[in-house]
Amino acid sequence: MVNINVKWGKEKLAVDVDVAEPPLVFKSQLFALTGVAPDRQKVVIKGRTLGDDSWSGVTLSEGMLVMMMGSAAEIPQAIVQNANGEDSMDTSEGKPVKLPAGLKNLGNTCYMNSVLQSFMSLDVIRDAVGKYSPPANGAGPAMRVTQSVKSTFNELAIPSRANSADDAVLPLAMMQTLHSVMPQFATRSPQGQLQQQDANECFTEMQRLVLDGLKGIEGSTKTADFFRGSYAVTLKNSESEEEPEVKSTEEFYQLSCFLSQEVRYIQTGIKEKLSEEIEKNSPLLGRECKYTKKALINRLPAYLSIQMVRFFFKQSAAVNAKILKDVKFPMTLDLFDLCTPELQEKLRGNRDAFKTMEDAKIEKMRQAKQEGKDVKKAETEEIEKEENEIPFSFEDDPGSNNHGFYDLQAVITHKGRSSDSGHYVAWVRIKGDQWAMCDDDEVHAVNSEQILKLSGGGDWHCAYVLVYGPRKAYKVDAPAASAEVASENLNSATVAME
Repeated sequence: MVNINVKWGKEKLAVDVDVAEPPLVFKSQLFALTGVAPDRQKVVIKGRTLGDDSWSGVTLSEGMLVMMMGSAAEIPQAIVQNANGEDSMDTSEGKPVKLPAGLKNLGNTCYMNSVLQSFMSLDVIRDAVGKYSPPANGAGPAMRVTQSVKSTFNELAIPSRANSADDAVLPLAMMQTLHSVMPQFATRSPQGQLQQQDANECFTEMQRLVLDGLKGIEGSTKTADFFRGSYAVTLKNSESEEEPEVKSTEEFYQLSCFLSQEVRYIQTGIKEKLSEEIEKNSPLLGRECKYTKKALINRLPAYLSIQMVRFFFKQSAAVNAKILKDVKFPMTLDLFDLCTPELQEKLRGNRDAFKTMEDAKIEKMRQAKQEGKDVKKAETEEIEKEENEIPFSFEDDPGSNNHGFYDLQAVITHKGRSSDSGHYVAWVRIKGDQWAMCDDDEVHAVNSEQILKLSGGGDWHCAYVLVYGPRKAYKVDAPAASAEVASENLNSATVAME
């Protein structure tokens, strides 16, 4: 291992280089530090340009200065429009929307690729990571992972990357950072091949590290607040009326849906876990007692991930076997019933905006049908405009959800029979009814109907992690009834009076 200094523009970077590895690994280290992809780097050592495969003719010495040239790509603020329509889908306005770029599989790294694609689809993470600049005095695990995620996002943002599988991003630096920071993801088979890992474990660990990494550069409103929910918990001793009830608050960054025999819908699976029986020592009775633990949500996060608990350890086969059960999940999720009465009261007023908005859409569709216009286009035309958007967080609690409604943004699926085998795929929403199936370097257009078929029940792709974002409400005037509708209402009233 040789420690050298790399001069990149005005920056000077200290890098440890293992010359036993090909130069591409060194370039991947530079990619993680600077965001400049290996194929955009020009590394010059004593007048010689460094290739990707061999150190031939190049000798590194301790503390030597190496020059690097190249610029990093920027993360776009919105989906890039596809000028030629290749590999794209039509929007409601008739303009094509470009599909995301793919990520190459480096050997059972589909779990990591699916997590990165789901993160990239969330504007709150994409925007925050795009602004990230690591502190000069820090290189901890959270900062390293956040910087690697930023570099990968930069690569995914390059327009030409979305053209074909051949142009997919090689996430080598991201994988190396992940393995370095979390060695549990670097395990290999006896044959030396990387082993499959649990995508939800990767999702929760990377989310934790990225949110921690961002905290160091953010003000009072932190990205973590957009993913942090909390429960109001009560604990009651079922064997003693004298022992007082204990109340507490617990934070969560993900909900779990347990797939018992009775569960057919995701809301039921989440609700079942909110009331459970546990055993613990009773301070009053001085022995183990059964307690009833009940929880209700007292803070809803703006963004919510839900794990479908599909895997359990099967003793006979010594594997994490999979539950293939079909459990339905909605495109729009309502968590109002899982909240405390106090939070429900706060949510109630903000929910009226959705009824007004839906009524306005129905009226516009009805009018469009009468006038022979495009009904689907009329549904959102002049309503879902950015300037009309109503804030989804409480004014005194940035990052919260102030109405309880969520729209599905991304799904990570698993195909196979155990968590340490099979294949993971990310399905991400582009816009409206338009989705993309991100199967490593292969990316295809799909729609909402195909997404809802991922509920399980067989060997097809089964939803494992669901990611919801806040449903957007828009200011609209309450729709005025047309003369025809008013006439019908008047006639109905007259008949009723007679």
